[in-house]
Amino acid sequence: MTDKPAKPRGISKKIMAAIDAMVHGDAKTVTDAAVVAGISREHLSRELGKPHIARALHDKASRNISIAAAKASATKVSLLDSSNELVRDRASSFILGVAGISPENAPAAPGGRAMLPGLQIVIHTSDGGARLVAGPSGLQEPRLLEHEPILEAANVDE
Repeated sequence: MTDKPAKPRGISKKIMAAIDAMVHGDAKTVTDAAVVAGISREHLSRELGKPHIARALHDKASRNISIAAAKASATKVSLLDSSNELVRDRASSFILGVAGISPENAPAAPGGRAMLPGLQIVIHTSDGGARLVAGPSGLQEPRLLEHEPILEAANVDE
């Protein structure tokens, strides 16, 4: 016996019409797509669960996105000529980012760590330990604020 390659499974015209409606935005839900195709929602749902139909839907959606990417690219490039400075700035930042040319998100602190705004409060205990009370931890070494030590109540004479 010779093994024959599996015959490609067909997809009916109605199922393809439902897929087209979903991919192109004419149908927002499976129910809408079923109405457009003239079939029941249950039947369309069963069909969409089949691997060869799910693959066809995925392929058609991927092609649609590839075409839309070219249009989106042209839109971003045309925004570079906008009269609005904010629009020009964001379009140029986006395009430079896609090209791999972008500033770092946050300025680096000594040691190459990101420096975030905020206050870090660390309480040092008498045994030499330290405990973070509030603020981001591990950003940089805490600075000791100049202060006068608290006198213990037992040593204070009134």
